[in-house]
Amino acid sequence: MWHNRVKSIDRTAAHIRQLVPDARVAVAHGQMSESRLEQIIVDFWEKRFDVLVCTTIIETGLDISNANTLIVEQANNYGLSQLHQLRGRVGRGRERAYAYFLYPADKPLGEVALERLKAVAAHNELGAGMALAMKDLEIRGAGNLLGGEQSGHIQGVGFDLYIRLVGEAVADYRGDGQERAAEMKIELPVNAHLPHDYVPGERLRLEAYRKLAAAVSASEIEDVVAELVDRYGELPPAAENLIAVARFKVHARAAGLSDVALQGNFIKFAPAELAESKVMRLNRMYPGALVKPALNAVLIPKPKTARIGGRDLADAEVLTWAEGVLEAIFAPVPSSVPASAGQVTGAGT
Repeated sequence: MWHNRVKSIDRTAAHIRQLVPDARVAVAHGQMSESRLEQIIVDFWEKRFDVLVCTTIIETGLDISNANTLIVEQANNYGLSQLHQLRGRVGRGRERAYAYFLYPADKPLGEVALERLKAVAAHNELGAGMALAMKDLEIRGAGNLLGGEQSGHIQGVGFDLYIRLVGEAVADYRGDGQERAAEMKIELPVNAHLPHDYVPGERLRLEAYRKLAAAVSASEIEDVVAELVDRYGELPPAAENLIAVARFKVHARAAGLSDVALQGNFIKFAPAELAESKVMRLNRMYPGALVKPALNAVLIPKPKTARIGGRDLADAEVLTWAEGVLEAIFAPVPSSVPASAGQVTGAGT
């Protein structure tokens, strides 16, 4: 029996003992100690008790095959999924099972509660979960898909980006959307961020990050740089690294890459389908490089200041090295990026 009030559960158990004096009744709820609760469940499993009066603690996870009858008090207070889960606690063996959902007769039953109970009663066959889920969606509604409750507010992403996202969604719906830029993953040892003392306020930094992430061309990146310099002054080193990473993303995307990341003692460039001449050039310029056809990737040893005893390159140095890899192995770096503070140029090793 399911009674979801700890303070009155013992009184309910006592009432059952009065009604059925021969029944062995036990009580279980979440305020009991772990060992005590476990012992009660084991005893019920081994049929030392006939009736278990408990709370929602048995809603999920218990598989007691010998339980064949479920009685739920105040069933009008529970959701459709809860009622379905509870009903599944019985009838897990060969014995025919029964589930009784009770509600107070002296109180009017709400329309929604009545619909839930009707749905549970109507869908009692095997595999009824999908039908109940659809009925639950019908009862509660699908929500406000385009409203603030569901999708958030414009200020959460900024007006410009919001308009852009809406425009892309409408274009996709009409079937005339432009091809979107490929996603890029750059994971290199670069200290690239907007310092707190350069861009004060979390909202302002987030806005700048969003604009930079949305930039997919050299001109868009330069517009972001101009705005940052105009609003906050000259870029500090960490911000210059961030702009350099954004420029590198544009170059890598133009070269057909989507993943440039540190992987153990190597740096991975993917996807990579190199001609034989390119593979020979790779091996000559970057000793120890590996071509992995199964991964569709090229692994190049991490660059160091010296082959023996040198330190790993980081920040602008590793970006300069990576630009050199793009130019030498994958594709020429676009030459349309104007020179500015923090510019990273291609360089070989």
